[in-house]
Amino acid sequence: MANPSIKAEIVKQLDYLPNELQRYVLEFVRALSRPKGVPGKQLLHFAGTIGADDLQAMTRAIEAECERVDWNEW
Repeated sequence: MANPSIKAEIVKQLDYLPNELQRYVLEFVRALSRPKGVPGKQLLHFAGTIGADDLQAMTRAIEAECERVDWNEW
């Protein structure tokens, strides 16, 4: 829900802009309200494309390197 005072100020400022810039503001606001990222459905065609050997190598690398504390890092 929009803050009424902010909304009123935006509308007031829009009155000072030429139509071309008002359209630009509209497109910007629409872009802000679009969901970010890619829907999972669009990624399904990648399922199963990583080979088993590569997956095992990734698993080993994660197990060997992740969630470990390097006390000398700082």
